[in-house]
Amino acid sequence: MKFLIVGLGNPGSEYINTRHNIGFNVLDALTNASNTSFRTERLGDISEIRVKNKQLILLKPNTFMNLSGKAINYWMQKEKISSDRLLVITDDLSLPTGQLRLKSKGSDGGHNGLKSIQEILGTSIYPRLRFGIGKNFFPGQQVNYVLGKWENIESEIVVEKIPIAIDCVKSYCLQGIAPTMNIYNNK
Repeated sequence: MKFLIVGLGNPGSEYINTRHNIGFNVLDALTNASNTSFRTERLGDISEIRVKNKQLILLKPNTFMNLSGKAINYWMQKEKISSDRLLVITDDLSLPTGQLRLKSKGSDGGHNGLKSIQEILGTSIYPRLRFGIGKNFFPGQQVNYVLGKWENIESEIVVEKIPIAIDCVKSYCLQGIAPTMNIYNNK
């Protein structure tokens, strides 16, 4: 059985280690832990790993956040993967830094990457793992905040939480969404 695991972020060195790229960071850590690497293909960087009897296709779209849906739709069609075997890893302002929340559906919450996915897939019913980035910014500074680098204290939390996010991804593929939500939500 195949799964498409998508980490949202923006390509380019100027976006490395920014809050908005936490999806890329989780996939990079998962790939490194699996002794594999990414290769550039159409609309993104791709890596493939196995978790027991499951094949995970990891995608970091290179379409920029606002067009993430285009890359996801392409790879879902190419690999013949339905939305119930998709998992999108995204940053979330409404959660404290490092808090995880797995959901089976939901609104875009103003997130341009999720908005693109929902517009192109035509549904808001697809699993997503939300990784909290907090909202420690003044009014009108949201864009600078999400595109900003982690503060030192935040970096420590993120480094601690990425392995938990990886375990959550693996659990989702092996056990399904409901049991995984019970184990990992709010960790």
